[in-house]
Amino acid sequence: MTSKTATLAAPQEGGYKQAMIIIGGLFFVFGFVTWLNGALIPFLQIACELTVSQALMVTLAFYMAYFFLSIPSSFILNKTGFKNGMALGLVVMAVGSLIFIPAANSRNFTMFLTGLFVQGAGLSLLQTASNPYISVVGPIESAAKRISIMGICNKVAGALSPLILSTIVLKNASALEEQIKAATDATLKAQLLDDLAGRVIPPYIVMAVILLILAFFLKRSSLPEINTDGDDSATGAAPARSSVFAYPYLFLGVLCIFMYVGVEVMAGDVIGTYGKALGMSLDKTKYFTSFTLVAMLVGYIIGIATIPKIISQDMGLRISAILGVLFTFGAYFTDGNLAVTFIALLGLANALMWPAIFPLAIDGLGKYTKIGSAFLIMGIAGGAILPQIYTGLFDPEGMFSFLYSSSIDFRHAFLYCMVPCYLYILFFALAGHKLGKARAK
Repeated sequence: MTSKTATLAAPQEGGYKQAMIIIGGLFFVFGFVTWLNGALIPFLQIACELTVSQALMVTLAFYMAYFFLSIPSSFILNKTGFKNGMALGLVVMAVGSLIFIPAANSRNFTMFLTGLFVQGAGLSLLQTASNPYISVVGPIESAAKRISIMGICNKVAGALSPLILSTIVLKNASALEEQIKAATDATLKAQLLDDLAGRVIPPYIVMAVILLILAFFLKRSSLPEINTDGDDSATGAAPARSSVFAYPYLFLGVLCIFMYVGVEVMAGDVIGTYGKALGMSLDKTKYFTSFTLVAMLVGYIIGIATIPKIISQDMGLRISAILGVLFTFGAYFTDGNLAVTFIALLGLANALMWPAIFPLAIDGLGKYTKIGSAFLIMGIAGGAILPQIYTGLFDPEGMFSFLYSSSIDFRHAFLYCMVPCYLYILFFALAGHKLGKARAK
């Protein structure tokens, strides 16, 4: 390692603030790209003439990239180090953004999904590097506080991105949707759809250029490396076990991340289709994702103020899971704006989950931190699967249509998907993160 290398337990003080700023910028990028999906779903539903189930393939393509590429990402990071791996991830994301150009020109939904998958691949590499980096760059007990700071960067971008994209691609959306439905001439209808699809090209070109510029400057930065592969005794950690599979709490954490990202995506990306199912116009529902993310921002601020001085990471996770159950029932038992408000408030319940789950799950892994982080990033696939289960419960054309029941509507489906996830997160907060950890201390 070079002189810039920081150890797991004692990062160099001079590089700490710089690392926080750079990683904060990357978390801003994560949020901006990830939460564009909330605007893309209704946009592609119109432009590519899709059902709700088909439109939610957006989340499937995007988040399944994490499942397939997290483990390869850990091997790439072992070769490149954190900084170069992050720069490479930005380049891959730029390539995914550029795929939107031919996808829009041909109005090809499969190509759109390909671009989303490639973007997810780049984000997988970035997330596999940045989350353990920010967790171990300081004391593990305050990791949730640092990740909450990163979460503010992430969710500020996430709140802005659907507003920006919606303003561009969904301008006068309801009127345009009616115009397309009313078009009887096939040529005119195709022209309207092509014009709509073309709206997505300029913002994604701009995004690709920005990502490439960021990759260049990150590559040339002096971001300090962190050594998570050295002698565990040198860092104060327990001696390493025979393999990463000897840490049961890690894999309970993987499932917890799966559940958490599932409910986060449901609260952020499904809220628009939920509101539309309640009879609200697209001009109104296109902004709902931003409401959820604003609620998450409030949650992150609470986390920064309270962890670890007032409450522990696991206590914050318990409170969050209980709030998730209560707000889900609130959405089920209400209607209209109040129901949507309860779904947006799930952002508040979800805010402290990632900041708490990730450090609890990688605590004590020592030299297995990179591969353990990769397994946790695989859990992000929950954002791909849970929305598909949701539509499968009430839509006979959904991917999980074998779950379909004529007696289940979208309200019941939302309840049945969300509550079990929050209950498992509560289990992890109460006991799961402790299982097998005593030997690691």
